[in-house]
Amino acid sequence: MARLVFLLPLLLAAEGPALAEPAAKPPAVGKTVEGVTVTAAPQQGLRTGIDRRSYGITNDLQTTTGSIGDALRNIPSVEVDVQGGLSLRGDPNVTIMIDGKPSGLFKGDGRGLALQNLPADQFERVEVITNPSAEFKPDGSGGIINLISKKGRRAGYSGSIRANLGSEARYNGGASGAYNSGKLSLSADVSLRHDPQKFDITRAGVAATAGGGHDVSAYRLAQRGQGHILSAHAAADYDLDPKTRIGAEARASRMQIDIDSFERQTDVDDAGGLLRAYERRAPNPLRLTNTEGALSYRHDFAGDGHQLTLNLSRERTDFDNRRDARVETLVPASLVFEDLDYETRRDETEFKTDYVRPLGEAAKLKLGYDLTDEDFVWNKVGARGPAPDALRLDPALVDRFRYGQLSHAVYGSYERGLGDLTVQAGLRLEAVRLTFDQVTLGTRSRRHTFDAYPTLHLAYRLDDTQRLTASYSRRIVRPRPEDLDPFLQYVDASQVRQGDTHLKPQLTDSYEAAYEYRKGQTYYLATLAYRDTRHLVTNVISSVGDGVFLTSRRNLGQRQSLVLELVANGRLTTQLTYNLSSTIAYNRIDAANLGFQDRRHGASVGGRATLNWQATRRDLVQANGSLYARQLQPQGHQRAAGILNLGYRHKVTDDLAILVTANDVLDSTHGGTVLDTPALQQRSTFRGNVRSVFVGAVWSFGGAGKRKPEPAFEFGAGGGPPS
Repeated sequence: MARLVFLLPLLLAAEGPALAEPAAKPPAVGKTVEGVTVTAAPQQGLRTGIDRRSYGITNDLQTTTGSIGDALRNIPSVEVDVQGGLSLRGDPNVTIMIDGKPSGLFKGDGRGLALQNLPADQFERVEVITNPSAEFKPDGSGGIINLISKKGRRAGYSGSIRANLGSEARYNGGASGAYNSGKLSLSADVSLRHDPQKFDITRAGVAATAGGGHDVSAYRLAQRGQGHILSAHAAADYDLDPKTRIGAEARASRMQIDIDSFERQTDVDDAGGLLRAYERRAPNPLRLTNTEGALSYRHDFAGDGHQLTLNLSRERTDFDNRRDARVETLVPASLVFEDLDYETRRDETEFKTDYVRPLGEAAKLKLGYDLTDEDFVWNKVGARGPAPDALRLDPALVDRFRYGQLSHAVYGSYERGLGDLTVQAGLRLEAVRLTFDQVTLGTRSRRHTFDAYPTLHLAYRLDDTQRLTASYSRRIVRPRPEDLDPFLQYVDASQVRQGDTHLKPQLTDSYEAAYEYRKGQTYYLATLAYRDTRHLVTNVISSVGDGVFLTSRRNLGQRQSLVLELVANGRLTTQLTYNLSSTIAYNRIDAANLGFQDRRHGASVGGRATLNWQATRRDLVQANGSLYARQLQPQGHQRAAGILNLGYRHKVTDDLAILVTANDVLDSTHGGTVLDTPALQQRSTFRGNVRSVFVGAVWSFGGAGKRKPEPAFEFGAGGGPPS
């Protein structure tokens, strides 16, 4: 019966990661932040805990040549669309962390850029936490994705050099190194990436007019250019004595995207008469920089697992988007030049302390305090004029908004084993002060909140191969600072945007139950998840006339989702392994408070599949494909899409490997949205430049002792190469 149940993912075409037998628990050589072990995880295979699953990605070819978004597409539960939009089981409200700390790279408007361009080869594992425990911040109704950086573990010196050349003048590469002695551990990594940028968006819409007629609009955006990304990371740990360790870490990334944009829109009335037509041409440079520094302290008391940790970090993220546009309106005839400069700066300081104390052999207590101070500044300045040298500041294009969030949180969790049953109960209390300063409009406000976030996790061992788990957590999604700005913001001649200071935070009660089977190189997982969400923050698009559409942020009434996720990994033959996963979801949206009388509901199916063929001891072939499910939205839906990737690796020696990868071989990653309301019907399509071929090499060196044979791809799991 169990085998018949897991045939369903085969029919739905899905993909999952490589799995291995649970490794023996290594000594705790790394630090723990937010309860996530960031240096002590085994490098290969799947690790499971009472509240998370951790997947190794070091042997996925998409990790070697692609972006972190490419690598995440191969993770069960995770979807990344062609525009860099990430979701976890269909929920886009996901907190992305690097080494246990939420990263400013993945907040705000730069999130999609970072996912599409940040090199994946600087990370070794991905932790997926769909129902986090109390030690984690409650932000993100979808859960948490934690990216764990590569760290050297072998004694002495070790490292690697990697380089890849691709189609259309693509290239990427990097180098990493590490040194480990009895007391000192050092590691560093630097990566660079260059990609051509090609994006095309088309949009066709029909909007009702006040007089009972309709306006028909057609819009096209074409962008061409180049993207350059440079990132670096360094860390050091030093043992003051056998029980005390101090550490320091620094990280920096810079993304520079230089593109030229061409836009064209036409609007006609019911009779076919041309109401308006315009063209815009503009160079559009984008800059995203992120720097972070962190200090840590850890002390082990007498007894296994009795530990105190202190962590202090400071992070800054800058985003700059500039356009010098030439706007030619054909009907009515006019010519205008624009200079728009949009900048944001986000500073975040965090101090966190955690205390873990075993209570006997079967129980454990965790206590913690978390202080976070976040400051966000939004500056937008625009000028217009009849010529490039005759621009004048336009008050309608000048906007300054400042947002601050100061939070104090305490948490506690108690975990106890009762025979085959393990119980973990937790509670997190957060006091938050929010400040809003709309400098341009001269308005200020402040808000104080105090909330409790309970969690519960259960695990029951049926036998050596099977277990049941269940969990509950309460999550929150606070509106982004950009969503709270009430200033009417000009995007382009056909789009304006407006936030709302009075937006409520989104609250979600999340329930999960799962069955897990694991024997040898076979792994089955079935998870049923239910989420009940209030005050969902969403986009509402409306026509304001003259071919202009307003995107506003509003609170939905309620949303419920029921998700069944199935995962099956194993070995077909001595040389062939498979990895499958699929997600079947049913969603219901009640948006009566926004004027939509009917409840929207619908089902969707998505998934991924990987097939690995170990042709010889040194040759490995991989194929993986993903189907991104259709996503229900208050005014319509996001269309389904898919991707197929191929990879080949030949190990010249144990230290040198040659790789060939082909991404999006079917040229099928075309996203799009559909809006369908009585006042507005609209179809949008997005095409990106994902299709590519890479040829590259990886050389590893150093390390004491004989190197172990390299296992199969992490996301072609089920087992290693034939022995």
